[in-house]
Amino acid sequence: MTDAPRDAIIELAKVTRVYRQGSVDVPALRGLDFSVNRGEFLALSGPSGSGKTTTLNLIGALDKPTSGSVKLEGQDLATLGARALSRIRRDRIGFVFQAYNLVPVLTAYENAEIVLALQGVAPAARRERVLDLLRAVGLEGLERRRPDELSGGQQQRVAIARAIAANPAVVLADEPTANVDSDTAEMLLSLMGELNRERGVTFIFSTHDPKVMAHARRVIKIVDGHVASDEVAAP
Repeated sequence: MTDAPRDAIIELAKVTRVYRQGSVDVPALRGLDFSVNRGEFLALSGPSGSGKTTTLNLIGALDKPTSGSVKLEGQDLATLGARALSRIRRDRIGFVFQAYNLVPVLTAYENAEIVLALQGVAPAARRERVLDLLRAVGLEGLERRRPDELSGGQQQRVAIARAIAANPAVVLADEPTANVDSDTAEMLLSLMGELNRERGVTFIFSTHDPKVMAHARRVIKIVDGHVASDEVAAP
């Protein structure tokens, strides 16, 4: 891999990931090399089993490579212990999942507030930040509703607000449009694109949805654990 740009926040170098299934080693990644710059709106595409979700898990400090390095803001994640990785997941990485993963007994406000509360942010500052974010994602007036009182698209908006609440270095979105209809998917993608442009939030998607790839400004296609192509959209 060539030297990463100075504004790269994610750097993967010669990354392999091998899983043990019974007595057989199954390679998921086979020498992955790429970097992600601050402020990108990037999609990892590829067929099922290609390695894109494994890649997202490595970037998100949810897994470690078998060999090679995954760096976040210059820090090799494989060298860190469990406590340090937990802090990085809390403070530097936002997650948006296809199943939303909201706490069912908490309101939209409380779900969006969780990370800030864990960080020990003062209540007044938390309130200002969370209300601003819920307005930004179009949920003003719905702060007190629980997940079962919200549509799928509204739940995903809460998840997006929660993901960016702590100003993370990067937001990782795993198939974020999988459980919503086409119109809602377009709305969510437009919302995330706006957050990217106006607030500088870096997004990395794992997807096989053509709508996501159409919105992305860079698409890395992963096939059989390799980067098959890396294309930047025309301005």
